[in-house]
Amino acid sequence: MLSEKKRLFEDAGIKVLISSPEFVKKCRDKRIIHDFFTSNDISIAKEYAKDNYELPLFIKPIDGSRSVNTFLIKDESELTEDHFSNDKLMFLEYLDHDKFDEFTCDLYYDKTNQLKCAVPRKRIEVREGEVYKAVARKNVLVDYIIDRISFIDGAVGCITAQFFLHKEDDSKVYGIEINPRFGGGYPLSYMAGANFPKWIIEEYLLDKTISDKFNSWENDLLMIRYDDEILVHGYKG
Repeated sequence: MLSEKKRLFEDAGIKVLISSPEFVKKCRDKRIIHDFFTSNDISIAKEYAKDNYELPLFIKPIDGSRSVNTFLIKDESELTEDHFSNDKLMFLEYLDHDKFDEFTCDLYYDKTNQLKCAVPRKRIEVREGEVYKAVARKNVLVDYIIDRISFIDGAVGCITAQFFLHKEDDSKVYGIEINPRFGGGYPLSYMAGANFPKWIIEEYLLDKTISDKFNSWENDLLMIRYDDEILVHGYKG
């Protein structure tokens, strides 16, 4: 909705930093973003027909988020009628976490839709779809992303792209999904030195041009997020 109404905000002197409606729609539909990956020479998990699949398989909705309504099916008995009748649920090839590492990559695209920075964050622990422990890694994904999606029509600001990278064969890379927004784990990239907010201010408030690609962020920086309790004695409010 924000993307579609962007012009209304601009008429009121408000800049909304969001990608084009066309690109946002691609990201909101997992099947369409799979087509986007394929057209950019990025491998994807195979989607099975619901009458012709292989176990184990992974089920997820085409428009889901935060791992809601996702299922790892290892046995036929785990499948339900809803899995078959719900048209929004996709039957996908399972990419084994024992063989693949999962990365969320923070990508910054300038006003001209050119990639300026890519920071892969290895997802070590995840809780309810949000990363709990992650590490910034300069690995093959940086060049892989630069080679394939250094330009995305309609993409601006921060977008997050998820990839699976094989633990032993780094030529095996699978694109999972793209979200046209800041991800919950972006503070790791920021603390590593990828200062996207600074670039946003320079581009959209100071009318500066981001001229160079930025790759001098800190490698192997680990971030652990946690819940804490704060006790205030004698509180009268």
